[in-house]
Amino acid sequence: MKRIILTGGGTAGHVTPNIALIPRLKEEGFDIHYIGSYNGIEKKLIEDMRIPYHGISSGKLRRYFDVRNFSDPFRVIKGCGEASRLVKSLKPDVVFSKGGFVSVPVVLAAKKHRVPAIIHESDMSPGLANKLCIPSAVKICCNFPEAMEHLPKDKAVLTGTPIRQELFQGDPLEAIRFTGLSANKPTILVVGGSTGSVKVNEAVRGCLDELLKTYQIIHLCGKDKVDPAFENRSGYVQYEYIKKELSSLLAFADIVISRAGANAICELQALAKPNVLIPLGSSASRGDQLLNAESFQKQGFSHVLLEENLTNATLLEAVREVYDHRSDYRKTMEASRMSNSIDIIMDLIRDAAK
Repeated sequence: MKRIILTGGGTAGHVTPNIALIPRLKEEGFDIHYIGSYNGIEKKLIEDMRIPYHGISSGKLRRYFDVRNFSDPFRVIKGCGEASRLVKSLKPDVVFSKGGFVSVPVVLAAKKHRVPAIIHESDMSPGLANKLCIPSAVKICCNFPEAMEHLPKDKAVLTGTPIRQELFQGDPLEAIRFTGLSANKPTILVVGGSTGSVKVNEAVRGCLDELLKTYQIIHLCGKDKVDPAFENRSGYVQYEYIKKELSSLLAFADIVISRAGANAICELQALAKPNVLIPLGSSASRGDQLLNAESFQKQGFSHVLLEENLTNATLLEAVREVYDHRSDYRKTMEASRMSNSIDIIMDLIRDAAK
């Protein structure tokens, strides 16, 4: 039996592609272990799948002043020691990393112990964590053709993003039962990422009365961001985070309002779900969501509304435009040739594990 260590965490986007690979890895007889942070979002998601989970100390580099910037380097050093001991003890045949700062010590430990590591970069250009991992990786999977320009030619492989197969099995009737909404009114699903988005939440709630005249809304607003003032509004339901029922909510929704994280938008494309993208601005990130959204808009998959232009009026206009042309968006996404990411990545994993 071959053993693989999966790693990645910090946000759901650094976990869900790993989750998409797990069923195939199990089918092919891999013994799967996961290394993540002590208490990150990845811990519960992976433990729910009954995969052995190993927590290590983790830190990150923030692009703004934070007192944790002084203590996090020591957490990273501790995490490197823990990751090295785990890799030495578990003796994996291969490591697969989806990124996030918790993955850096694991990939470095893999190189130290001569274990081949494959990393996956979802965005148009690699983030800092993956930049640190690239010299230690044997292959680098990427999502966008444009990303190949930023990666070593002898390592880069265009794979796309693994999509969780359960997303294709959603049941609109189950969504109606779960939410209590109507089957006879257009539905908007709002997704602000696993931790939610204050700006997107405020924009949706700011024009809620106007939206509810035409649509009903399922709002996934993020941890601790449910607003009691909007409870019991007819046609509006809000949740912190949805896991099990997400596929049915997506199947039920006519259009989606979303941030522009690479994994999230690739899932929307795979499902051919018309969408309004509100990318995280460059002032709060390295600008990867802006590039992702620009690529999707150019390909005709999405309507992009920049955060600096986000008002009640512009959001209403964007929603109307996407809803009125939803069949065009669907046809464009359906016509786009998608590679079978899971098959390609599994080939890389098998080759590395030899």
